[in-house]
Amino acid sequence: MAAPIHDMFSRCVDPAEASNCVEVRFIDNVKGKGLFAKKTFKKGDPIFIEQPLVSSQFLWNALYNYRACEYCLRALETAEENARRLSGLPALGLPQPELCKVRPDRHQACPHCQVMYCSAECRQAAQDKGRWQRLFSHFCSRTANEEEEIVHKLLGEKFQGQLALLRDLFTTALYEDGLSQGQLALLRDLFTTALYEDGLSQWFTPDGFRSLFSLVGTNGQETGDFLNCEGSGLFLLQSSCNHSCVPNAEASFPDNNFLLHLGALSDISPGEEICISYLDCCQRDRSRHSRHKILRENYLFVCSCQKCMSQMDDADMTSEDEEGAEGETEDEMTDV
Repeated sequence: MAAPIHDMFSRCVDPAEASNCVEVRFIDNVKGKGLFAKKTFKKGDPIFIEQPLVSSQFLWNALYNYRACEYCLRALETAEENARRLSGLPALGLPQPELCKVRPDRHQACPHCQVMYCSAECRQAAQDKGRWQRLFSHFCSRTANEEEEIVHKLLGEKFQGQLALLRDLFTTALYEDGLSQGQLALLRDLFTTALYEDGLSQWFTPDGFRSLFSLVGTNGQETGDFLNCEGSGLFLLQSSCNHSCVPNAEASFPDNNFLLHLGALSDISPGEEICISYLDCCQRDRSRHSRHKILRENYLFVCSCQKCMSQMDDADMTSEDEEGAEGETEDEMTDV
């Protein structure tokens, strides 16, 4: 169900420039497709900027009162407001507040559901999102009760009685041992009732829904910025980047919104594959065995990058084993 290659650049801020700089190639049946350079990139060079197909603020982030634009995820509170809320000091002042780019005077609320946008442009863009927006508009209620906001945005008033069930299913999937086949089928039925339309029918078959559930889980790119409005988005071109434990590129969000900037971490030659890391800095420093364990459990593949191949003969120690060995060494040194 992958997008055609010629559509992969459609969400880039400058599709023509991006298509001149990189290309998507099929590698093999194991790795699938990958992103490759068509020109030389120096360390620090921008590669492309991309908007997500879909994005959303994390629910836990919203519940902690980090306010973000419903469309672009830009922070809705100024740096000073953010500092006052987090510190509990309502009189706290920051130097040079005029440098903050947040513009509360431009914020607009949806007249129907009261969700907030950072500007009239974002509110208009949200209304013009096409089939998804038209679909969700059928489920927009007249209230913006904070505790039920996520429900009415996704499922609508008549499905709010299913909130506890949906919560339990997602909690099981994300925090416990995963969904059983019966639970996944029930979750699919709930989403089918709420969202089905003929043009999307392939996603609501058992296999299609399982693929969609996996797609969001494995391809979602976490966003974050200085003001801590965190969320996740699905980025079409960036999702072509494969993993490496020694990445030559990384994604960042310097514009304080949902725009993903892919930049070069090292020099990249024409024809070289552009790879990011699915692991954070601390995880990349762990043993090969630990890295593989994390990647298998979360992304369902075994890494064969240059670093992993060079460490094939290393002992199969997990991070817990490594920490235990370090502790024993410290104890021995203390005894001496």
